Amino acid sequence: MNFYEQLVAEMNELKENGLFVTIRTLESAQGAWFEVDGKKVLNLCSNNYLGFANNERMKKAAIEAIEKYGVGPGAVRSIAGTMDIHTQLEKELAAFKKTEATLVVQSGFNANQAVIPAITTKDDAILSDELNHASIIDGVRLSKAKKYVWKHKDVKDLEEKLKEAKEAGARRLLIITDGVFSMDGDLAPLPEIVEVAEKYDAIVMVDDAHGEGVLGESGRGIVDHFHLHGRVHIEVGTLSKAFGVVGGFVAGKKELIDYLKQKARPFLFSSSLSPAEAGAALEAVRILVESGEVVERLWDNAKYFKEKLNALGFDTWHSETPITPVMLYDAKVAKEFSLKLFEEGIFAQSIGYPTVPKGLARIRVMISAAHTKEDLDFAVEKFEKIGKELNIIK
Repeated sequence: MNFYEQLVAEMNELKENGLFVTIRTLESAQGAWFEVDGKKVLNLCSNNYLGFANNERMKKAAIEAIEKYGVGPGAVRSIAGTMDIHTQLEKELAAFKKTEATLVVQSGFNANQAVIPAITTKDDAILSDELNHASIIDGVRLSKAKKYVWKHKDVKDLEEKLKEAKEAGARRLLIITDGVFSMDGDLAPLPEIVEVAEKYDAIVMVDDAHGEGVLGESGRGIVDHFHLHGRVHIEVGTLSKAFGVVGGFVAGKKELIDYLKQKARPFLFSSSLSPAEAGAALEAVRILVESGEVVERLWDNAKYFKEKLNALGFDTWHSETPITPVMLYDAKVAKEFSLKLFEEGIFAQSIGYPTVPKGLARIRVMISAAHTKEDLDFAVEKFEKIGKELNIIK
């Protein structure tokens, strides 16, 4: 087979195993309901936790930013691409996060790649939770540091790895964990991680992509949720989920942010947010500073939906957050369930290997503050119908 035939053969194998990703096209704005492939469906699939992706105040702020600054930054941040709207976003984001400073980059994915290789060398050790996000995994691969992978949320195993790295002579110990694990919806045991880190003089870095806008006071994140300000050294966040826009950031002490401005490759070699993105993100921060009501509504919706699904007999796994994995285990079953949901007017994609381990396929439902109780009741009704058709529940 030639190159292209090999690619087609691999994709056919994915289809056979129920792992081929069907990419659907949105034809309207993100919201509780939207148009997908010509059909109006209930949105149970996006990371638009707070409904901010189509927020009127944020749209107005984006338009005003375009009118003042144009549509693009025109250069990388370190040459001629830093606008005062970027620095204002970083200033207000730092105040919101209760940290000294922040650095905004193109995405949460890039934020991890901005930090990890910049602050580690071959003389250092990185200790990473085995279920950390792909962006952390790739960031670690870009570093020359020695890698130690510890069992998911197992702080005793983390301590064993810390001892091993210390005995091997590591100069710097960097512990990295997701705050909220995006597929299971469970939380990192951050207080225990911080305690063991302080015992070994290790740096703690948390990627809180799914905790920003969700956990803590008015959505300030997992560090705020556990009252660990000043004890977690590096917070990585995203503007692409609860904040409803696109972009990522690093939050921490001023010395760290100043250093990253000199060393972080995504900051130095790629243009930053457009004015519209920066303006909309800035408005999102201001909305959350004003009130946490929308965050409370998100959690109320999540509790309501989970209780209804669990009462029907569905397995929602270890979730502690609005992320609601409906466990189906078999990838083909999950794929069929997703297709049937779409036929019934619900958009919720199936998730299988390699995004999750083999044998742990699921429908990952993402609850939003934009959903009404009527929306959620509609979803529960359709899940019950399909669950019975496929003999998943009785």
